[in-house]
Amino acid sequence: MPRLLRVVGPGLLLLSGLIALLISLAVGGAAAPPTSALSSIDPGAAVRYGRPIAGLVVNLSAAVAIGSLVLACFALSPGKKEYDLALDTAAGAAGAYTVSAIAVTILTFLEIAPDVTFGFDDKFGMALGQFVSQIPLGQTWLVVILLASIVTVLCFAVRDQRVLLLVVVVALASLVPMALQGHAAGSAGHDAAVNGLGLHLVAAAVWLGGLVCLAILSPRVEAKRMIILVGRYSSLALLAFIVVAFSGYVSAQLRLGTLESLWGPYGILVLSKVGLLTILGLCGVFQRKFLTGKMSQTPRLRMRYFWVLVASELFFMGAASGVAVALGRTQTPVSQVPASDVDGSQPAQFLTGEPLPPEITGIGSYFTEWRFDPLWTLIVACGIFFYLAGVWRLRKRGDSWPVYRTVLWCLGLLALFYATNGALNVYERYLFSVHMMGHMVLTMAIPVMLVFGAPVTLAARAVKKRQDGSRGVREWILWAVHTPWANVISHPIFAAIMFAGSLWVFYYSGLFRWATTEHLGHQWMLVHFLMSGYLFAQSLVGIDPVKYRLPYPFRLLLLLGTMAFHAFFGLAIMTGTGLMLADWYGAMGRTWGALPLVDQQNGGGIAWSIGEIPTLVLAIMVAVMWSKNDDKESKRTDRNADRTGDADLNEYNAMLEQMAARDQRADERAAARIAAADAASGAAKAGTAVE
Repeated sequence: MPRLLRVVGPGLLLLSGLIALLISLAVGGAAAPPTSALSSIDPGAAVRYGRPIAGLVVNLSAAVAIGSLVLACFALSPGKKEYDLALDTAAGAAGAYTVSAIAVTILTFLEIAPDVTFGFDDKFGMALGQFVSQIPLGQTWLVVILLASIVTVLCFAVRDQRVLLLVVVVALASLVPMALQGHAAGSAGHDAAVNGLGLHLVAAAVWLGGLVCLAILSPRVEAKRMIILVGRYSSLALLAFIVVAFSGYVSAQLRLGTLESLWGPYGILVLSKVGLLTILGLCGVFQRKFLTGKMSQTPRLRMRYFWVLVASELFFMGAASGVAVALGRTQTPVSQVPASDVDGSQPAQFLTGEPLPPEITGIGSYFTEWRFDPLWTLIVACGIFFYLAGVWRLRKRGDSWPVYRTVLWCLGLLALFYATNGALNVYERYLFSVHMMGHMVLTMAIPVMLVFGAPVTLAARAVKKRQDGSRGVREWILWAVHTPWANVISHPIFAAIMFAGSLWVFYYSGLFRWATTEHLGHQWMLVHFLMSGYLFAQSLVGIDPVKYRLPYPFRLLLLLGTMAFHAFFGLAIMTGTGLMLADWYGAMGRTWGALPLVDQQNGGGIAWSIGEIPTLVLAIMVAVMWSKNDDKESKRTDRNADRTGDADLNEYNAMLEQMAARDQRADERAAARIAAADAASGAAKAGTAVE
């Protein structure tokens, strides 16, 4: 069965995907000839059907490449045949990914320029070159092609598991351009849609690609070893299923708008995908409950049933992939037209894609306005869940874990949820003061709580250690915190420079504009603010082990020096007379609240005043930890004295007595020499007098 599945499994995946794609294209009308006056030229059936088919191959091949790489990094053992075969599978899939991405690029060009005839002449080549070099859509696919080709080469060249992690990052990065083009920029809900689609693509790739990789590995791996690999894959698949379901709901909600839209062409395809996802979820439940746990009893018999289930899952996964591609090309009930193309749009909609939020009328406005971000919502939920799971595992085996660490970790993540989903996320685009408040929360309030949660220490104690040479979560975390790079960025001096210096670099360079106007820039800004604050707090009051730790007096000096730069930054903005990003904050058309320049100066006041409150808290914490450390050292010394009978003190006193005796003997010898010298001098004088 495994040898047959190695061929039949991928074949079922592709076949079911093609069938589902063609049916979905017919239902949604995505491959029908154009009927509007704006696109009256038909590119031809070959392009109308070839483009989605090539897109399906892109999705499937990218998934197999990414899933195989993830398994190689987190489930397989280097040096074994399974590891090399997984990398060969990833290399082949990445090659198919590259070729199919090239096909999508050409077909997309023919689709948007139907008057151009495909050919191998210079005219077509020049037109295609202009498309991929000057048109944003063409540039997007050019980036995908380049990243896919890099992954292909690296899969053949790299065998070191640590370097392979970088290949995984590059492969995942190739999905980012596809996520960015999955929703029209400048239209409502763009940020949530992009993050939701990105989560969907990554999770589906790990889920589908990992299963295909297991099917290909099956003939080369013994039954007992396969049971272990299936268990590890099942954990990844469960998490991927949750992410796919959550992100799929977010994407559907943004594009459907109302429940009535479910009965239209787009809604029918959504319901079809929900049905397929439900079937796959039931297959996963059956696998985990009835097969995975009992495979060790009768491995061969259970594995046969398992491979039948795998073949079924691949069939339904292919069908779901086909429906997903058709959904991406079907007209959505909620229009995705950018605000710049809609008559009567507000200036704020031209800039952000969203209408102006209501005026802030009091403290209540900070708790009634929300704009949910699926990416950060999922990060917070996973952070709390896995932390509590780790604490529960420690308690279950009888180990203790301080309650205050759990409370602070959860509070920190809940604060992160509010900062990325609440009113700060709603108003920071329109008010510089709210943006600065969010900055202070992300860099100075949240990191302090997270640092006291000691997540690295918890992971090292709670996650089981691998014994077969592979790397799990525990191994990767411990490797990451002990790399030379980690030693550099966790150094107190580097952390302080990054914390204070990046303020000036960020706001007085093009980074501020990029982070304000571009979705990727905004996500980078959130990560940077959070990490720079975390590293700085870790260097001062952190519990997790680091290579360099300053003595407590120097920690206070470092904190005061860093905060001086922070205060100067706030004062510089408070007293500034030039408006930052005047074509953004000054062009919102906002008729309520402070004037843009006054609001900017208020933001400087927040950085200077409110931002110093966490500084005071940090200083108090350092002082308290210093005092506790002195008390701990005194108690340790007292216990050692009680245990050894003051052996150290007695030894020290004996040493002092020896030194005193030695000094006394030296003094006596010196006195004797002086007396002898005086006697000799007196005798000499007496002899001289006699003469």
